Amino acid sequence: MSKAIKILLIEDDVNLADNVVGFLQDFADINAVTDGLDGEFEAQEAPYDLIISDLMLPGETGLELIKNLRANDVETPVLILTAKTSLDDKIEGFNVGADDYLTKPFHREELLVRVKALLRRSGVYSEDNTLAVGDVMINLENRGVQVHGQPVKLVGKEFDILTYLAQNKNIIVTRDQIFDRVWGIDSDTTINVVNIYLNNLRRKLEAVGQNNLIKTLRNIGFILEVEDAERNQ
Repeated sequence: MSKAIKILLIEDDVNLADNVVGFLQDFADINAVTDGLDGEFEAQEAPYDLIISDLMLPGETGLELIKNLRANDVETPVLILTAKTSLDDKIEGFNVGADDYLTKPFHREELLVRVKALLRRSGVYSEDNTLAVGDVMINLENRGVQVHGQPVKLVGKEFDILTYLAQNKNIIVTRDQIFDRVWGIDSDTTINVVNIYLNNLRRKLEAVGQNNLIKTLRNIGFILEVEDAERNQ
């Protein structure tokens, strides 16, 4: 299983957090924090595909965290994981911007089903572990790329950049976001490496007829655009 998917877990019960990480770590890369303020900082600074958050947290509550993220245009899907079971609690969670709600205790299999459903909804995950963008097919399992059935040989970071752009198709992503996602915010590499790999990626795509798949928006970022017909799918 590819670990292109990145999940932020915000849970102050260390034992539960360890169990969730252990269960999901073969499915995705999991970063776990125990404080609401730390979770909000992480969610705003680094690109994640999904946030799993408790409600009762030190620093700030899960509801405050979600409200602040949405106010700052962070649209990452959020799955609330909490012992609160009342309808009012659930309604409040959805009203501030949560996407799903799972009460404790829960079955691990149900957690995985909810996680996959949210990732499918946002276009990050498919059951056959592939991403299709226009004429480009990306296989997350074997890290293969094909255009009209013709293989395109990409090195590690080239593949990771293409996958990240495909998972965010028709959305502008900045150079900083690409760097943080592919190299990690703690990397000692300079951010200019993004341009080098993007240029290499473009040349390989252009060689198979994908001349305008990845566009540069000067001083803003990059976007992988698809045709209007695919936008409506």
